[in-house]
Amino acid sequence: MPATQRSTKSQPRKPGSQSALRHLNQQRIIECLLSGPSTQAELSRQTGLSTATVSNIVKIMQDAGLVSTEPTTSSGRRATNVRLNSNGAVAVGIDFGRRHLRVVLASLGYHVIAEDFIELPLGHHAEEGIAAAVRLLGRLLAENGIDPSAVVGAGAGIPGPIDRRTGTVAQGAILPEWVGIDILHRLEEALNCPVFVDNDANLGALSEVTWGPHSGVSNLMFLKIGSGIGSGLILNGVPYYGNVGITGEIGHATIHEHGLMCRCGNRGCLETIASTTTMIELLGRGKETSLTPQDIVRNCLAGDSATQRVVDDAGLAVGRALGNVANLINPEVIVVGGPLAGLGDLLLNPIRRGLVRHAVPVVGETTHLAMSSLGARAEALGAAALVFQQAGITGR
Repeated sequence: MPATQRSTKSQPRKPGSQSALRHLNQQRIIECLLSGPSTQAELSRQTGLSTATVSNIVKIMQDAGLVSTEPTTSSGRRATNVRLNSNGAVAVGIDFGRRHLRVVLASLGYHVIAEDFIELPLGHHAEEGIAAAVRLLGRLLAENGIDPSAVVGAGAGIPGPIDRRTGTVAQGAILPEWVGIDILHRLEEALNCPVFVDNDANLGALSEVTWGPHSGVSNLMFLKIGSGIGSGLILNGVPYYGNVGITGEIGHATIHEHGLMCRCGNRGCLETIASTTTMIELLGRGKETSLTPQDIVRNCLAGDSATQRVVDDAGLAVGRALGNVANLINPEVIVVGGPLAGLGDLLLNPIRRGLVRHAVPVVGETTHLAMSSLGARAEALGAAALVFQQAGITGR
């Protein structure tokens, strides 16, 4: 899967440019090193690059902390052995949520070194969330004996649309306090490393085809059901961003034309029917304490009839919206993620019924519906995958 652009202001590389050629050659070398250390001469033979080109690229990668070298002998001659670093080159994945923050540290071999999450106050501002991320990242690095200089980049997921023209959080985000913020540069200044930003649902889709079990799938949709509802798309093997980067806003598909007002300004959007916010509101009426998504999962699994009815209604509405999307893009797999993933078939079954009912028969029958196996880590792992892609590592 090709690398995601670091900044929405960056211009696409020209296929024949020196920078594009260097990036391609670096990717070829890294792919060779994934199977184990090699000498520079072996890398030259495997890639077809000249020994001088390999030497120059290895020097660049070594300066960036991606590889380490050591003298050795090969066929009785002096040689330089090259290996991919593990903790010496760390990718950071950050998932900012409406009420939570998760940080993952991963090696470039797609191995999770450490992770943790904390709760954030509802309605927190960008500066508050960023400061919390800096503290949590610093603690994880210290606890695992990793020098901050080993961080080669950080990916960050935001629960809302990112305008790729400006790098700002666009209107419609679950975190309205973040709208208009140039999150890319704010994070780069705070973390002091290259930063790659994307919508959290897009990162969920990316995680499923990198960390998850769907690496061989070229057309996949990741649906996140949480405080809001959004989706990420992998079409023909690459993330789909559309014109300005605002895609997958399935949560604002109209289900009931005269339904409740949505935060986007329209009526009857899917979010007003099937988000966890709506479920909590429906199930919390008359209760002294407010429910959480975990309560919904627990009560539904325990057989509470009211919770099961609310989940079933939500699933049918989601399936109806998915049917329309499936008719348009014909995905091979639709993966459902978010805090309700623990419901399993209790949520998937009504979604499947709605999908089959509203999709063209052959599309509904051939679209595989699955619950994410990555759980609450999906978006943070996808954020780390952004860094992997920039390093030229496309999969495990």
